[in-house]
Amino acid sequence: MNSTRQRKTRTYEIIKRIFDIISSLIALIVLSPLLGGTAIIIKLDSPGPVFYRGIRVGKRGRLFSTFKFRTMVVDAEKKGGASTADDDPRITDVGKILRKYKLDEMPQLFDVLRGTMSIVGPRPEVKHYVDMFTEEEKVILTVRPGITDWATLWNPDEGVILAGSEDPEKTYMEEIRPEKIRLQLKYVKEQSLRNDMKIIFDTVKTVIMK
Repeated sequence: MNSTRQRKTRTYEIIKRIFDIISSLIALIVLSPLLGGTAIIIKLDSPGPVFYRGIRVGKRGRLFSTFKFRTMVVDAEKKGGASTADDDPRITDVGKILRKYKLDEMPQLFDVLRGTMSIVGPRPEVKHYVDMFTEEEKVILTVRPGITDWATLWNPDEGVILAGSEDPEKTYMEEIRPEKIRLQLKYVKEQSLRNDMKIIFDTVKTVIMK
């Protein structure tokens, strides 16, 4: 029984990885004009690098440096907490637009291509929050983090919830993190190709409607 389950899990992981490689390659090619144009606009808008290379916790607890378009001022992490509200003064003018339409996350397709992330999976967290995981919650680290999952669909823009909060970190811990963790656990326990396709479809629909 266990060997059958292991074979199914292994087959799912192989198919998922192949899908990640093919889909990220196609997406990077199709989006290359948008990626290039966005990079130029970021460079013209504010001093600093085009990409933000944040350290996140990946599968099996391994740290990796993720690709995102920079939406905040240089050294923003030294000037505030990890939770970012939409009205955070560290966000640049162009960064506000990129965050609103999730364009800042396009470069994470490079992370998918190199295998540190997947198209679908729990959003990668900073070590500060992962260190708070209970033993039950550590199962989240048994899969590759992803660009989208159930938690992303539930709360596609947490910055809106945090906006206006006197303590964004406290608001995140009390109003967002508990449900986010629950939905990430749900994904890990119920992961399948069918669920992955549904999440991708719902994510595309959400982005287009937005």
